[in-house]
Amino acid sequence: MAPPTGAAASTPGAAGRTRSTAPADLRHALGPRDVLLSVGLGGVLGAFLRHGANLVWPHTAGTFPTTTLVINVVGCALMGVLKVVVSELRRVHRLAGPFIGTGILGGFTTFSTYEVGIHLLLTDGHVVTGLVYGLVTPVAAMAAVQVATGLTRRALTGRHR
Repeated sequence: MAPPTGAAASTPGAAGRTRSTAPADLRHALGPRDVLLSVGLGGVLGAFLRHGANLVWPHTAGTFPTTTLVINVVGCALMGVLKVVVSELRRVHRLAGPFIGTGILGGFTTFSTYEVGIHLLLTDGHVVTGLVYGLVTPVAAMAAVQVATGLTRRALTGRHR
């Protein structure tokens, strides 16, 4: 059975010791603190990026929340790219997924703001806008993941699933 992605494989060495066949940067065991720190730092960076996008493209109450939609769709597309890179490339650092996926993209995307946006639109009488936004966001986000996953896989490996 092959070791999980990012895990170090080992082979028997002299005197029954094992030697790692993983790249040098993956040989050192990383503990929960390293993962927690990478997620936290990535989350701060992602939240700064989201806030920056909201400053550049502010949203006016009662209108379609385009900035939040774009943030969520772009974040989901990037998650599709990351999914392929982490699962299919062998020289990816073990903290890449937690730092980029959970951290940066988790801090960047904002499905809680999506829900609040729907609620505010509906309670402020913008029912059609709220319903359209509520339907478009998850469909566009899932499509972005699928398209980005397929394009990235094709670009990296020349195959498509």
